[in-house]
Amino acid sequence: QVQLVESGGGLVQAGGSLRLSCAASGLTFSRYVMGWFRQAPGKEREFVAGISWTGVSRYNPDSVKGRFTVSRDNAKTTMYLQMNSLKPEDTAVYYCAADRGDIIGTMSWQYDYWGQGTQVTVSS
Repeated sequence: QVQLVESGGGLVQAGGSLRLSCAASGLTFSRYVMGWFRQAPGKEREFVAGISWTGVSRYNPDSVKGRFTVSRDNAKTTMYLQMNSLKPEDTAVYYCAADRGDIIGTMSWQYDYWGQGTQVTVSS
């Protein structure tokens, strides 16, 4: 059974940092594209960042703009999202997802497995 468990969310002031983790089990982690998505109240889920099993990364420039860094540790079957210079508009539930494909997709439907999400709240 595939499980993706996010952690590291919380409440932070604007300008602060958080590091999210996504611990994966039940899959051959090193062969999966991994992605981070987020969903704010009343908005659609949007792609934030993704990383291939070789470590190539891709970002949503509109939402990240050089502030976030995605990484993975295949030995620990864990993906990370380092978020710096956080803004109130970054407030959302952040989800990690896994895709058996070879391309870093930006659409939700491209991903096969999802975590339950972790809340990130940035106060002004």
